[in-house]
Amino acid sequence: MSTSTKPIALVVGASRGIGRQVAIDLAKAGYHVIVSAKSTTPLSSLTTLSPFPPEPNSPQSTITTVALEITQLGLSATAIPVDTTSQTSIENLIHDIITSHKRLDVLIYNTGAIHWGPLSTTPLKKFLLLQSVNPTGLYITLHHSLPHLKSSPLGGRIIVVSPPIYSRFFRGKTAYAIGKVGMSVLVKGLAMDFDREALPLPDKNRQKGMAITGIWPAVAIESAATEQFTRRDQEYKRDLRKPTIFSDAILAILDAPAERVNGELLLDEDFLREERGVTDFGKYSLIPGANPKRIMPEVLPDLRVKEQDDEGMRVDSSKL
Repeated sequence: MSTSTKPIALVVGASRGIGRQVAIDLAKAGYHVIVSAKSTTPLSSLTTLSPFPPEPNSPQSTITTVALEITQLGLSATAIPVDTTSQTSIENLIHDIITSHKRLDVLIYNTGAIHWGPLSTTPLKKFLLLQSVNPTGLYITLHHSLPHLKSSPLGGRIIVVSPPIYSRFFRGKTAYAIGKVGMSVLVKGLAMDFDREALPLPDKNRQKGMAITGIWPAVAIESAATEQFTRRDQEYKRDLRKPTIFSDAILAILDAPAERVNGELLLDEDFLREERGVTDFGKYSLIPGANPKRIMPEVLPDLRVKEQDDEGMRVDSSKL
């Protein structure tokens, strides 16, 4: 059944951890959420799944269970599977959304493959997977989503889980960094495209304007990825925050004017402090009273140059 009276938000990578929390909190904020990832649960198994909802970072948490969690709260969600290594699968996902809901207002690209280690211990097969899921999957998703996001009455918003660009990020994880920083370059580049097309400027039809934003945690967040550490040492939990800090930051980005967030590579804590005036982050600590260590630099490099506004000669290869 179509729910096009509500704004439609697609969360890619929403089966567990941070993506699950983002999907739930978007639904609470009034969106109809398309919960998308690879993992599903057969409907026949839902009645026997115990406990329900399953542990948020476990393999038992899938897009099927997350969508059911949301609907049991009296909110609105649909589960649609996607394989972000497959162009056909991504194309089918967007087609199904538009067929059912006639619109797409928000895209959150949270999915990501992780492998940390030096180049010498990173197999070529793993490198190719990282690039396929991370920058290539994002590029394909944007390619099929952009026409619909551009026609959104809300202006169309894109949020990508990708880091600020700074040299320390590359250390010890070159293959992973190539893909994640590539996603951040895509955020910067597409934002410049939007500026050229004057898309971020709000008007009577676009309440807040079109924008693309990158976001990254300032402090490590409890997720499926951190489970490997907390299983070995429960003390590691003292350095983790709840995923609600990430969803709160995303909601704040969606509420901000386009010119404030377009092309920005933000940190969750810093944006909440600057935009929402948050000063006490204790409620986000996974262990009450703990003071989790910040993993990101306090000051990041400015990527702009003195000649930033000098475009030189514009070239569009598709028109040559």
